[in-house]
Order: sequence, then structure tokens, then C-alpha cells
Amino acid sequence: MTSRFDVIDSPGLGRVSRSGAGLVLAARELRALADGFVAVLLPAYLLALGHGQLEVGFLSTATLLGSAIATLAVGRWGHRFALRRLLLAAAVLMVATGLGFATITSLWPLLVVAFMGPLNPSGGDVSVFLLLEHTVLAASASAEVRTSVFARYSFVGSIFGAVGALAAAVPDWLAGSAGWQMLDALRAMFVVYAALGAAVWVLYLRMPRPPPTDERTPPASLGPSRGIVLKLAGLFSVDSFAGGLVINALLALWLFERFGISLTGAGAFFFWTGLLSAVSQLAAPALARRVGLVNTMVFTHIPASLCLIGAACASSLEVALGLLLVRSLLSQMDVPARSAYVMSVVTPDERPAAASFTAVPRSLASAIGPSLAGAMFATGFMSAPLIACGLLKIAYDVALFAGFRKVSPRS
Repeated sequence: MTSRFDVIDSPGLGRVSRSGAGLVLAARELRALADGFVAVLLPAYLLALGHGQLEVGFLSTATLLGSAIATLAVGRWGHRFALRRLLLAAAVLMVATGLGFATITSLWPLLVVAFMGPLNPSGGDVSVFLLLEHTVLAASASAEVRTSVFARYSFVGSIFGAVGALAAAVPDWLAGSAGWQMLDALRAMFVVYAALGAAVWVLYLRMPRPPPTDERTPPASLGPSRGIVLKLAGLFSVDSFAGGLVINALLALWLFERFGISLTGAGAFFFWTGLLSAVSQLAAPALARRVGLVNTMVFTHIPASLCLIGAACASSLEVALGLLLVRSLLSQMDVPARSAYVMSVVTPDERPAAASFTAVPRSLASAIGPSLAGAMFATGFMSAPLIACGLLKIAYDVALFAGFRKVSPRS
């Protein structure tokens, strides 16, 4: 039986315990809970502070850009620090970000806080936590179960993100039933975000320290897999740029402005999208074993993009929500398959570098989208970001299938 203090090699970022994978999943649950309500409440909070649609886009860009730079820094210099210390530092930033948003009202200070912290306005995880936690999970799983491990990671993120989205209704309840001012109720949710960050810090504090004699190896650079990784990074960047046009915060803003949906209604909608995404990720490993990782990514993504385009053109809230729910059932099935595919087409020593090389360009590309979408919203082109996102994602899927359908995993 494996002891909770048993360790395994994690090239480039030291050694991690097998019990660390369980702590990673628990921390992912808490972070997803926080991300679930923040993504819905962020645009409402900024509008309540007197900021406009363009400012929502700018601030979303700042969060994604800061996450990209943090991921790049960890990929380049993270080997100098214990993995546990990096995770603890990221949790401290999460606490500081929540408190900063709860107390600051001016745009420029908020942009700084958003840039420095791991605030996540999107539906998936784009923060520096992703690289660190993926390293733990990849080192903990054999090739046979790696897709299932990443599927579980994505599944708990979707489930708890869905529950978090329901919590977006709390400010409405506080304002309507408890007599709170709406702005104070929104601020209170960012205090809750900070408290969840503190709980994440406690979880990572429980991670066993590496043995004193442990010598961390320098990070392995990309070797035989360089060409594959660079091509994948380029394609993933196109996909992420497209996704940046319709992150959850902007999709919530679109629903607020286009159809006048309430915070409670938006929270319920994102709850169901999260549940459907979770169901799809449970099905991803079985589908990948049957049709392959690349086919799983492509053949579920294209119909999801068509649903997004259809929702953009819908004339009623009911039709738009229906198409968006179908999209949620399909659009995230590629996430565990993509993570497992990247980890499988490189050698074990290249995995940290591959994770960084694919994550950083994706984060940088996704950071551009929110500002462009905010500008489109502000000029009256409310459906343009959704249509552009769908078309770009279809182009990405076609290119991915053409370039990698014959590239098999190494192990």
C-alpha cells in the first residue's frame, strides 16, 4: 500500500507525493466554486461600480494576460522552487485578489489587482494553478489512466463551477430579502472568494514536504517532441483566442444586455451549463478509447461551435439558452482529451516544458479576445463575438484534424 508520504519524480519541478493528487482535486473543487460565481458576478459588479462594457472587456483581458505571464514565469523559473511553495504562493494571491476586488472601486487599481491575481472570468481554468496541478496529475498517473485522471480533474471543476454559478443568485437574495444594498452584496461575494482562497492555502499546506536530500533536476527543454508541441501550441492559440471572445463573464454580459436576464437567471443557466460540461467530460475517456483523442476533440467541438453561432442569431432568450446548453454538453469534451494528448505525445522529461509551451500561448491568445469583445459590445455589435468565436473554432478543428489525425501518442 502506498503511504501518504510516498513520492514520485516530477521532472523540472521536483518530487511530489501521490497523496498530492488528492489535495489537488480538493483544491480544484474550491477554486471552481469560487470561479463559478465570480465569472457571473464580475460584469454585474463592474456595471454596479459605474464601469461600462468596454471596461469589462479590459479587466477580463488583464486577468488572462496576468495568468499567461505567471504561467510563463513558472514554466521558466519554477524549477528553482518546491512545487508546494509555488502552490501556496498562488493561493495567497487568490486571497489578496478577492480582498482587493471587495475594497477597490477605481478601474486602474482593479486592473492591477486583476493582472496580479488568479481571478478567472472564463469557463475553464486559465490560471497559474493549471500548470502546477497538471504537473502533479501527469506524474501521478500511468498512460492507461491518464485521460481518466484529467477527466476527473475537469469533471470536479465543472461540477463545483456549476454550484458556484448558483451562488451568483446570493446578491439578489441579500438585496431582496435581507435588505442589503446590491453593491454591498456583490462586494461580500468577493470576500467569500478570498475565504475560499484561504481554504485552498490550507489544503496545499498539508502537502508533504520533499525529503531534505531531494535534489530537483533542472527543467527539461523540449527535445524530440519540439515540432509537435510548437504546432499544437499554435493551434491551441487559435482556439483560445476564439474562446476569449466568449468567456463566461462576457457571455453573462451578453445575456444581461441582449435579453435582460437577471443575476438569478444567469446563475441558474451557468449551473446547468456546468453540469452538462461535467457529464460530457465523464464521457470523454470512453469516447477517446473508442475513436481516439484527436477525433474526440474535433468531432465534439464542431457541433458545439455551430450551436454557438445559432445562439448568436436567436431572436428569443429560450432558443438562445437552448442552443447554449447543447453547446455546453459538447464543447468541453475536448478538455481532458487535449490535456492527455499533449502529455502523451511527448517524453516524460518533456512534460513540464510541454505544459508550459502549450499553456502560455493559449493564455496570451485568450487575453486578447475579451477587450475585442467588449469593444464590439460597446459599439452595438452584440452578436459578433459569438459568431466570430464559432467560426474560428471550426477552423481550428479542421486544422487540428488535418495535421494530427495520424500522430499517435508515445505512451
